[in-house]
Amino acid sequence: MGLNRRQLLRSGLGVGAVLVLAACSKDTDSAGPAQRGGTLRVGALGIAARSERDPHANLSNDSDFLITSLVYDALTVPGGDPNVAPRLATRWESDQERRRWTFTLADGATFHDGSPVTSDDVVWSLRRLRTVGGASKMPVAVEDITADGPNRVVLTVPEPNTQLPLLVRLMTFTVKKDTTDFIKAIGTGPFRLESYQGGNARLVRNERWHGTPPLLDAIEVTMFESVTALGNAVLGGQIDLASNVGAIAGRTAEGRGDLRVVRRADDIMLGVAMRASDGPFADTKVRAALRLGVDRNALVNQVHSGYGKVANDILGTADPMYDKTIAQRTRDIGRAKTLLREAGFDTGRSYPLVTKAEAPGEVESAKVIATQLAEIGVRLDVVTQESNAFYDQTWLKAPLYTVSWGTNDSALFYAKNLMSSGSNRNETDFKDAAFDTATSKALAAQNDSDYAQASREVQQIEHERGGYLVWGMADGIDIASAKVHDLPTLGGFARVQLERAWLAG
Repeated sequence: MGLNRRQLLRSGLGVGAVLVLAACSKDTDSAGPAQRGGTLRVGALGIAARSERDPHANLSNDSDFLITSLVYDALTVPGGDPNVAPRLATRWESDQERRRWTFTLADGATFHDGSPVTSDDVVWSLRRLRTVGGASKMPVAVEDITADGPNRVVLTVPEPNTQLPLLVRLMTFTVKKDTTDFIKAIGTGPFRLESYQGGNARLVRNERWHGTPPLLDAIEVTMFESVTALGNAVLGGQIDLASNVGAIAGRTAEGRGDLRVVRRADDIMLGVAMRASDGPFADTKVRAALRLGVDRNALVNQVHSGYGKVANDILGTADPMYDKTIAQRTRDIGRAKTLLREAGFDTGRSYPLVTKAEAPGEVESAKVIATQLAEIGVRLDVVTQESNAFYDQTWLKAPLYTVSWGTNDSALFYAKNLMSSGSNRNETDFKDAAFDTATSKALAAQNDSDYAQASREVQQIEHERGGYLVWGMADGIDIASAKVHDLPTLGGFARVQLERAWLAG
C-alpha cells in the first residue's frame, strides 16, 4: 500500500531541477579500489500472485520494482543534493513560467537489442504510462507530452511547477514504441534480463549502457514473501543482500563480521494527522500541545529500535532545502498542559486515535503516543483498523489518525499534495492562506533564492500551525555480506539503484 499512496500523490506537483550527476550517496567502507565481476544475489519482498512484468503497471512487489528499475531507465532518479539526478535524461530546463519542461536524452542511448532510443520512444512510453497508470504515475496529460526533435521531450503542465523532474523519478520507464509484450523486457537500463521465473530473475550487465557500465557481471533477484524469510536468507548466507529487511534483522546482524547493516536515513515517516479545520484538534494551541506532549527520542528508540532520528513536525526531512534553522521541538509537559487549558480542551473525555498495521511499527507508535499524551491529560483510545477500512472510513475524515509515508520527497512536494487548500489528499484538512501563497511562490520560483525563501516559509508555517505531528523518521535497513560495496544509502526507493555496487574478491 505504501507504493500506492506514493503514487496517489504523483498527480499533484511539478519540479525544478539542478543538473548534477551524483545519483546515490554510497556507503563509506574502505575496501580499496572497486573490482569488476561477480554475481550479486539480492533478496527482495514480493508475493508471487502479484508479480508484474509491465513497467507501467502498479509494481506492488519490491522484487518487481527492483528488476524493472535495473532493466529500464526512467528520465530521472533520486539523488542526494540535489535530490534529482539524471538517468535517461541528462539535462532539463523549463521556460520562465516553470510550465514547459524540456528533457534532453542521453547521447548514444540504445535499447538492449541495439536500436537507438528516440524521443518518439520516450513520448510513446510516457503517454502509455499516463494511460495505464493515470495521473498518479504520470502528472502530465497525454496531449501535453510531445517530442522536440529526435532527442528532446517536452512536458507541459497547466500550472507553474518547479518540482516536475522530481515527479518523474523512478516511474517514467522507457520502452520501445508500440511495445505491448514485456516478456523479453527490452529496456535501456544498466542490466539486461536473462531469465525470469515466478518473480525471480537473473540480470546481466549491459555493456552498451549510456551511463558508466556496471561492475557486476550479473544480479540475481530472489523474491521472498515474508520479511522473516528474507532476513533468515541473508543471515544464513543464501543471498548477499537483503533489501529493506527491517530493524529486527538489523539488530541480529549487528556485530557480525561477515555482514554489514546499511542504514538509509529518512526512509519512512510515521506520524499523526490532526484535523485542523474542525473538531477537537482544530485549535492551533491543542495541536501544539500534542506536539509538545510526545517524547520523540523514546518513540524512535521504542518503535524504530533506535534505527532512526527525531523529526520536527515537517514533512520532507531529506530535502536539501529542509530548514534546519527551525528549533527542534522537544517535550515540555508543563507548557503542553498550559496550552490545553488556554484552549479550553476537554480533558474529561477520551478521543479515538485510529491506526492500521501498514508501516512497520505504526500500531506500536499509536500505543506509545497514547501512553505519553496521557501525561498531559489527553486520553486516547487506540483503534486499529484493517487497511482497506482505514482508507474508506478514516483517511481524510477522522480527527486523529496515524499516517505513514514510504518515501521522503521534497518539502514542497508534501506541501502541495498534502496540505494545500485545493488538494483532494489534504490529510489534516489544513487550510491556510499564507501557506497556500508560499507554496504557489515556491512552485513558480524563477531562481534558487526565491525558491529557498518560499520553501522556508512553507516549512515555518507547517512547523508552527500545521496539522501534522511528525515525531521521527525511520531508517531503511538493508543487510549485506561484507564483500558487497557501494550500495545506495538514500532513503525510499533509491534502494533499487544497484548499478554501482561491486563485490570484493
